[in-house]
Amino acid sequence: MSRWNLPALIDHTVLRPEATKHDVLRLCEEAKAHGFTVIFVPPCYVDEAAAAIVGTNIQLGIPIGFPLGGHTTRTKVAEAVDAVSRGARVLDMVLNVSRLKSGDHDAVRTDIAEVVKATPGVEHKVILETCYLTQDEKRAACHLAVEAGAEYVKTSTGFGAAGATVADVRLLKETVAGMAKVKASGGIRDWKTTLAMLEAGADRIGTSAGLTILEQWRASGDQR
Repeated sequence: MSRWNLPALIDHTVLRPEATKHDVLRLCEEAKAHGFTVIFVPPCYVDEAAAAIVGTNIQLGIPIGFPLGGHTTRTKVAEAVDAVSRGARVLDMVLNVSRLKSGDHDAVRTDIAEVVKATPGVEHKVILETCYLTQDEKRAACHLAVEAGAEYVKTSTGFGAAGATVADVRLLKETVAGMAKVKASGGIRDWKTTLAMLEAGADRIGTSAGLTILEQWRASGDQR
């Protein structure tokens, strides 16, 4: 018996800019067929995705302030409220990296907290985009996300200069100290990398390569 219920740990994702409605609907069918419990789609397809998973236990995820995070707080709140009103139950919000690096911690905290406050009853993850942050900034971002009420911190959008690393997952896990969970995302495309992230402390994995990872996992002997 595997120690991982891997399909339930993967946020099955299609967020590339050239993805079509067909790709989104195929993602929904893949989630049904393979047991993924969370999917992420572009905000413009929230209605189609919500309709496609009606009657299942799959949760619909939508990115907020994606992919740069520099939107105004009012814009992020509007995005979040609209997504939830249309069926989203998981929101992955990009941190305002520029504000953080400017030392505007109150602004960063408020930015997150306003989205959390406006959308009660859903799950909130804060994408730190760790490739642009110093070690101290990563720790500060974790503390601010926790203070603002987010349930998760997340490594990366997948659109930055680099994605998740084992070292960053360990750092985030240590910093949140049980007050939030950790999602590893960005460049995770095989079972070996996925396993390394899980063993480093990741609670969830965000990837567009979920089917490949499941296939490799099943062939690895770690799933019986």
